[in-house]
Amino acid sequence: MVIRDPLPGDEADWRRLWAGYTTFYETDVPEDVTAETWRRLIARDTSVFGRVACENDRLIGFSNSVLHPGTWTKEPICYLEDLFVDPAVRAKGVGRALIDDLIAQARSKGWSKLYWVTRASNATARRLYDSYTQADDFVRYLIEI
Repeated sequence: MVIRDPLPGDEADWRRLWAGYTTFYETDVPEDVTAETWRRLIARDTSVFGRVACENDRLIGFSNSVLHPGTWTKEPICYLEDLFVDPAVRAKGVGRALIDDLIAQARSKGWSKLYWVTRASNATARRLYDSYTQADDFVRYLIEI
């Protein structure tokens, strides 16, 4: 398995995984938003960036993140917004490899924090996440505009 930046030729494979991700979260992301997300992931001139896990030239997982400033630190903060692994290869270390990759980047690039959220009911993912750190006591509030 190789973890790397997404390349333009990865779009169809990424979209296959993205469709699985949005289905898992029971949401419908409009095509223009999906297209813009992909554009940002490969542009490398935005605060949105992606990493992909590949095996035999096929994408088997991805992470999409946002690097942003904060008010409690001078160093950037990384929000891991999306993490998805092809169901056919789950429980084989792909999710862990993608998170480890972000931790390594955070350390080498001087980011101050890496954080993410998941549904409280996502027990499978939470077992992996709990192996890194325990969930904090913050409660998320969301207003859709």
